[in-house]
Amino acid sequence: MSTDPTSGLSTATTALTSASDRIRVVLVGTQHPGNIGSAARAMKTMGLSRLVLVAPERAPDADSYALAAGADDVLAAAAIHPTLAEAIADCRVVLGCTARSRRIALEELEPREAGARAVREAQGGGEIALVFGRERTGLSNDEYELCHAAVHIPANPDYSSLNLAMAVQVLSYEIRLAALAAAPAAAGEGERQEPPASHAEMESFFAQLADTLDAIDFHKGRAPESAMRKLRRLFLRAQPDAREVRILRGVLADAQRMARLAGERGP
Repeated sequence: MSTDPTSGLSTATTALTSASDRIRVVLVGTQHPGNIGSAARAMKTMGLSRLVLVAPERAPDADSYALAAGADDVLAAAAIHPTLAEAIADCRVVLGCTARSRRIALEELEPREAGARAVREAQGGGEIALVFGRERTGLSNDEYELCHAAVHIPANPDYSSLNLAMAVQVLSYEIRLAALAAAPAAAGEGERQEPPASHAEMESFFAQLADTLDAIDFHKGRAPESAMRKLRRLFLRAQPDAREVRILRGVLADAQRMARLAGERGP
């Protein structure tokens, strides 16, 4: 029987590496280049390396690298996208970090729950995004609506001001804890036969669903926004894989075809 005290650490490190390869930290509209460097440092200390920037007000500069404090590789490899939708198009799960209440209803997670979910989904083969908004205003409602769940750090309500890098550090730490606690699944065990539906696939499905509901006069004069928000939550909670989304889209296509035929026949 092995008595090597490092064997548990090696197993945990393998779990963390497997998860971190599929987890990205997305910073939206960052205003201060130094915060980008500090976020890169926070990520690297917890074993994360995939940094994505969405329309930063200023590109990473000398201040960014100074505050990265050795996480130059994370900073140099950061991808830059013009929109959040583009940055997360291939993601299975998108977790939006927010410090304020919203009218848009999303599943709410505490950081520990978010870390566990991110690692679980990543180990299942999905691409995961942790999304952080602008330093002063956070994510816009349109950006927030692209997320599958909201993460709120329960800070002191009398002084809840966390800067961007602090928030990234908290979530990165929880991901590391979850990965260290997770035992790698046996090879091949529990693997899905089909890849999970990506964010882009789900958004295309939702667009077709909205068109179909209009075609069959589902809303009957009522505003469609409320129904679509509820349907989005339902399907995101179900977590369909790519094959299941294709089946659903086939059903919608047939419904649209029947609606067209009914319209051609007239009353």
